Amino acid sequence: MAKLAFLGLGVMGYPMAGHLAAAGHEVTVYNRTTAKAEAWAAEHGGAHAATPAEAARGADMVMACVGNDDDLRGVCLGEDGAFAGMGEDAVFVDHTTVSAAVTRELYEAAKEKGLHFVDAPISGGQAGAENAQLVVMCGGDQPAYDRAEPVIDAYAKLCKRLGDSGAGQLTKMVNQICIAGLVQGLSEGLHFAEKAGLDGRAVVEVIGGGAAGSWQMVNRYETMLDDEFNHGFAVDWMRKDLGICLATANETGASLPVTALVDQFYKDVQKLGGARWDTSSLIKRLRALDG
Repeated sequence: MAKLAFLGLGVMGYPMAGHLAAAGHEVTVYNRTTAKAEAWAAEHGGAHAATPAEAARGADMVMACVGNDDDLRGVCLGEDGAFAGMGEDAVFVDHTTVSAAVTRELYEAAKEKGLHFVDAPISGGQAGAENAQLVVMCGGDQPAYDRAEPVIDAYAKLCKRLGDSGAGQLTKMVNQICIAGLVQGLSEGLHFAEKAGLDGRAVVEVIGGGAAGSWQMVNRYETMLDDEFNHGFAVDWMRKDLGICLATANETGASLPVTALVDQFYKDVQKLGGARWDTSSLIKRLRALDG
C-alpha cells in the first residue's frame, strides 16, 4: 500500500480519493474549500492538509483532479504547490482535463525537480467515479505509468498508456470530440421522434440494440425525454473541453467542423440558463427553437 495525496475533491475527486482509502492506501487530501476536505477525512478516515505542498509531503504519489490549466498550475507550482512538497522520484498523476501544452510544461517542471508526471484524464462521469468504473487515458514515461497503474486501478475499469507526455490529454480530446457529435445526433433523433408523434422510449428500445446504440443513448435517453438535466457532466465543463479541442485542432491543422458547431450549440444552452445542466441538454435547445 502506498502513501498518497489527492488534490481536488469535486464530484469526481471526492469519490476517487475515497476508493483509494478503501483500497488500504494512506491518503491525505487537499481541497480549496477546507470544509470539504474535513468532511472527506471524517468520512474516509484519512487526513487533510492546508496546502498542496503539505498534502504531498512524504507521498509516494500525488493525484490531482481540479478545474483547468491555471488550477493545475496552482496546485503544482510555487511555495505551496505539490512539487515543492514531493520527495525525489515521487509520481504526480493528473486526472484533470487540460491542454497538452500545460501537461508538457508541468512534465518538464517535474523532471527538473527529479519528479515524474503522468497525464491521466478520465471518462465515465460522476457515476463512473462513484462506482470505480472510470476509463483513464495516460501519457508519460513508461516506468512512471507502471508505478501509477496499480494505484489508479482502485477507481478504474480500464487504464492505458497511449504514449509520451500529453498523449493522455490528446486522447481525451478525441473522446470529447466523439461525444459532442453523438449527443447532438441523439438529441436530433429524439426530438424528431417527438415531433413525429412516436413513443421515444419504444423507439430507443428498438434502435438501442442496433448500430445507433451508444453509451449516451443507454444512459441519457430517459432523462432527455423527461426534460431533466440537473445531473451529470455540466455544459460549462464541456465547453471548456471543446475549447481545448478546437485550440489544439488549430495548432495541428485538423478540421473539426461539427465540433465547432456543437460548441456553439452549447453556447446557446448556456444562454438558456443551462450552464450547469448535463451535456444531454442539447435537446432542450431544439425544443426551444421549435417552441
